[in-house]
Amino acid sequence: MGDELIPGLPEDVARECLIRVGFDQLPVVRRISRQWKAEAESPGYNRLRREEGLSRPALALVQARPDLGEAGPAGKQSSTAGGPANSYRMVLLDPAERLWTPLPDMPGPSGSLPLFCQLAAVDGADGRKRLVVVGGWDPETWAPTDSVYMYEFLTGAWRRGAAMPGPRRSFFACAAVGGKVYVAGGHDEEKNALRSALAYDPDADAWAALPDLAEERDEPRALSVGGKFLVVGGYPTPAQGRFTGSAEYFDPATSTWSPLQEGLIKDGACPRTCCAAPAADRMYMVRDGHLLARHGTASASAEWRPVAPVPEDARTSAVVSTIPDGRVVVIGSGCHGGDQTVYTLREEAGKPASWARAPAPPEFAGHVQAACLLEI
Repeated sequence: MGDELIPGLPEDVARECLIRVGFDQLPVVRRISRQWKAEAESPGYNRLRREEGLSRPALALVQARPDLGEAGPAGKQSSTAGGPANSYRMVLLDPAERLWTPLPDMPGPSGSLPLFCQLAAVDGADGRKRLVVVGGWDPETWAPTDSVYMYEFLTGAWRRGAAMPGPRRSFFACAAVGGKVYVAGGHDEEKNALRSALAYDPDADAWAALPDLAEERDEPRALSVGGKFLVVGGYPTPAQGRFTGSAEYFDPATSTWSPLQEGLIKDGACPRTCCAAPAADRMYMVRDGHLLARHGTASASAEWRPVAPVPEDARTSAVVSTIPDGRVVVIGSGCHGGDQTVYTLREEAGKPASWARAPAPPEFAGHVQAACLLEI
């Protein structure tokens, strides 16, 4: 192929062709020639895709494999060896085009993602997009793990990251802010709620300790809002499931925690379905069968308002997310263990909110344990 990207085409035209390659074909592109490899790995490649409007929002989902989809959230089946037979994989959903794409299996004998792992998407300093999977339970033993795995879209492969420092925690808050993955709260192996927090730098493959939260928070929810790591809800060790409605945020610029306000959400409400639309300074959550919205994340006077009832076949909600075009995505089922259905809703002034329904194909109908938004 000489030194030309595509023989016979001007350089700028060839580059226009290459930036239109689907994310799933990038590993193949890198193997075609040294010129294509250098182009796909260049910091400008993803920038050009964004400038041309070719990047698309997608939801990365930790989803039960098809043959175990009926097992429900914990997948409490038994294998022939007597141990749990849970198996989860990574799936990408393009909610606008209703396209589902499985990613390669996780390394290891089972090929399964850890149960109850946490998930974040980050852009590296080199412009590369990565999915980072943190912690969770071993799918065979159900023991908490400190594992970190990264999926590189450019190579189409998983690799191990540095283990998360102890104690081994479960059901912690996790979100990506500014190219780093932040972790806070959860509980240790003795079921003690935690205040400790950590930050992971995928570029350096290194963890750093952060100041402690102001209070213990088991099963909190993490959001990335305005360049800050927001931790919502959770409960201390003595409360055992009685959620608080308070929230606090970590500012990477000052390396300090600050309370957001008391009662960001209703006391007793599980924060699992909380999500943020940062561009609109808005939060959403599902509670008592309704989608609720709150304008002004940090405003003490803001109140939650009902937007629309969630359809009955999605009220057992696993995922609530926003996408950049302003729509809200809800993925859920009618009961625990039911097939997943995807609904999208766009709020428009002066118009009643209405849901657009898209049942998941049978091979993608399994329960979703974790999700995050990314653009690819």
